[in-house]
Amino acid sequence: MTTTEAGGGVSVPSPREGGGVEVVGSLSPSRAGDFMTCPLLYRFRVIDRLPERPSPAAARGTLVHAVLERLYDLPAGGRTVGAALELLGPQWERLLSAEPELAGLFGDDEAGEAERSEWLEQARRMVERYFTLEDPRRLEPAERELFVETVLDSGLKLRGYIDRVDVAPSGDVRIVDYKTGTAPRADFEARALFQMKFYALVLWRLHGRVPRLLQLMYLGNGEVLRYEPEERDLRATERKVEALWQAIRRAMESGEWRPRTSRLCDWCDHRERCPEFGGTPPPLPVVPVRRPSPADLEGAAQGGAARERDDL
Repeated sequence: MTTTEAGGGVSVPSPREGGGVEVVGSLSPSRAGDFMTCPLLYRFRVIDRLPERPSPAAARGTLVHAVLERLYDLPAGGRTVGAALELLGPQWERLLSAEPELAGLFGDDEAGEAERSEWLEQARRMVERYFTLEDPRRLEPAERELFVETVLDSGLKLRGYIDRVDVAPSGDVRIVDYKTGTAPRADFEARALFQMKFYALVLWRLHGRVPRLLQLMYLGNGEVLRYEPEERDLRATERKVEALWQAIRRAMESGEWRPRTSRLCDWCDHRERCPEFGGTPPPLPVVPVRRPSPADLEGAAQGGAARERDDL
């Protein structure tokens, strides 16, 4: 799909006005993914709001995303590999200014410096690999880092950030997401596409048109996963999201947040608190008379419209 040149008059249309549906809760792809991975992880992140250590992999993903976003601030002809690599340093300094705790990712000794250099080299390779997948000089995205939200008929609000939205002269929409990991095996593709179908569902509900293409770009190994959604896909995604929300509500009401083990447990910051590994979760927070919904808690945990990375 080729997007229009800047100023060409093609853009994502304005959303329809809501029909006055009362919002009963909200869900993002990240938090939905947490609950599907492990309900107890959802609780630790959303209900307890427990701190987590900065992750080098997550920080690298944030850095690479920032570089690719800023790349499109440059004139089309200036979007070269060299120009993108020059953005790495300034964007890392910007991230450090916004999140000073990231400075603790690497030690001050020789080993820490070597680790930081290798980390930065991996970021460089990902940025370079992006240019093997598409030519940014031929693209003019309609939107970058686009925050979207919509309220379903049930009152559930869906929200999240889309890395990039391209709009063709025909009006066809392509949703693009950058992943700094590697492409999943075929039997895990459905899980990888859930986030993209979530975004497609939001745009469809906002604008009444099914996006033409969902595109996941894996900068870890240079693979691209493309999917052409149909309306039935998005209706199925809506049913899945609604079912997830009902399961979250039941856990909220019962106080039962069951752990679900997987290979991701090896990297979980909350392993020591997990009953599956001999730990004990902290007591649930005391709730006021007006019991907060998971939506209230999720909004607080995210700091309003804070950016989430979905690079699992």
